Amino acid sequence: MSGPAHPRAILAIVLVSYFLILLDNSVIFTALPSIATSLDLGPTGLSWVQDAYTLVFGGLLLLGARLGDLLGRRPVFVVGLLVFVTASFLIGVAPAGWWLIAGRALQGVGAAIVAPSSLALLTASFAEGEARSRAVAWYAATAGIGASLGMLVGGAAAEWISWRAGFFVNVPIGIAMAVLAPRYLPTTQPRPGRFDLAGAFGTVSVVGSLVFGILEAGDRGWDDPVVLLALSLAAVGLVALVRNEARAAEPVMPLRLFRDRRRSSAYAARALYLGAMIGFFYFTSLLMQDALGFSPFEAGAGFLPMTVVNFAVATALPRIARRYGEAPVLVVGVVLTLLGMAWLSRFDATSTYLAAVAPPMVLIGAGQGLAFAPLTSFGIVGVRSEDAGAASGVVNTSHQLGMALGLALLVAVSADAGDLTARVGVALTWGAGLLAGCLVVVMAGIVPATRRSAPAPARPLATATER
Repeated sequence: MSGPAHPRAILAIVLVSYFLILLDNSVIFTALPSIATSLDLGPTGLSWVQDAYTLVFGGLLLLGARLGDLLGRRPVFVVGLLVFVTASFLIGVAPAGWWLIAGRALQGVGAAIVAPSSLALLTASFAEGEARSRAVAWYAATAGIGASLGMLVGGAAAEWISWRAGFFVNVPIGIAMAVLAPRYLPTTQPRPGRFDLAGAFGTVSVVGSLVFGILEAGDRGWDDPVVLLALSLAAVGLVALVRNEARAAEPVMPLRLFRDRRRSSAYAARALYLGAMIGFFYFTSLLMQDALGFSPFEAGAGFLPMTVVNFAVATALPRIARRYGEAPVLVVGVVLTLLGMAWLSRFDATSTYLAAVAPPMVLIGAGQGLAFAPLTSFGIVGVRSEDAGAASGVVNTSHQLGMALGLALLVAVSADAGDLTARVGVALTWGAGLLAGCLVVVMAGIVPATRRSAPAPARPLATATER
C-alpha cells in the first residue's frame, strides 16, 4: 500500500482539528471563576458548563464514529468541525448561562463527530508500520499537550482579555481546517449498509445515562435516587445493547473489537489513566490558584514543565518504541506517571511550586508522552478497515468515560478531607490508585498478549495484525 499524496497536510489538518476539541475540554477549568462572575452562575450552573459538553460528547461518540463509516469520513469530519466552530462562536457571544450551557452541548455534538473521524482518517491514510507509528505518536502528543495548553489559553484569556476569547480563537482556525479538508484529506467511500438504529439509540442511552449518573454523583452522592436510577438504567441498557449488537447484521459497536485482548485491555487502561489525569489537571489547577496564590495565567503557565517534557518525549517515541517495543514503553510510561502523581500528592502547607509541583510534573509529562501513543495504538491494532471508525469511537468513548468517572470519584472521595491542601492530597492519592489499576491491566492484559502475538522483542507502534 502506497502512502498518502500529502501526508504532512493530512496530519496537520487532523491534528489541528483534534487539538481544538481537546483545548476546549480543558480551557474551561481556568476560566470558570470569570464565567461565574460574568454570567452570574451558581455552583450547579457552573458545573453544567463542563458537564453538558462531557455528557453529549461521551454519549454520541459511537454514533459519530458509525456515521463516518456509512457516509464517508471526510464529509462527516468537515460537518462535525463546522458544528464545533459554530458552537464555539455561540459560546463566545453567550448573553446568559443557559445559552452558554446549550452552546457547550452543541460543541459536544461536533466533538463527538470529529474525534473518532480524526483517528479513523489517520488509520485510513497511513499504512501499518513506521508511518502510522509516527502519525499515532503525534496524535497522542496532541492529546496530552492540548489538555495542558488549554489551561494556559483559558487562564491567559480570562486574565488579559475575556474568557470568551478562549472560544473565539477556535472560529478562524476551525474554518480554515474545514476549507482545507476537502482538498487534502483522503476520500473514503461510504459503505452501503443498514444503520443499526437500536444499537445507535442503545449506545447513546447507555453512555449518556452512565455519564449523567457519574457526573451527578459528584454533587448528589452515590446513594442519591437520581444517581442510582441513572446507573441502573445504564446497567440494564448495557445488557440489552450487548444482546442487540451480538445479533445485528451491521452493529454500531461490533463486539469483535473486544475479542483481541490487547484492544479490550487498552480500552480499560485508557479509562483508568484518563481518570487519574483529569483529576491531576483539575486539582493541580486549584492548588496553584488557591494554595499558592497564582493568577489564572500563572496557573496555566505552571503546567509548562509537563507540556514541554510531554512534547519532547512524544516526538521521540517512534524511535524509542522501535528499539524497545511498545508494551515495555507503555509500562514505563504508566510507572512514571504513577510516581509523579504520588509525589505531587505529598504537597503540604510548607511546599513550594519549584520543589513540590514542577518536579513531579516532569515525571508526569514524561510518563504521559510514553503512555498515550501505545494506549491509542493498542486500541486500534489489527482492526479491519470497515471497523476503523468503530474502534476509534470506542477509544474516544473510553477516554471520555474515564475522565467523567475519574473526576466524579476524586471529587467525591476528597470532599470531606478538610482544607484545600488536604483535599488535593486525598484526590491525587486516589489518582495514583487509578494509575496502579491501569498498570495492573497493562501487565495482565497487554504485555502477555503482545508477547504471544510477536516473537520479536521490539516492534514499532501498531504493527501487529489480527489473525
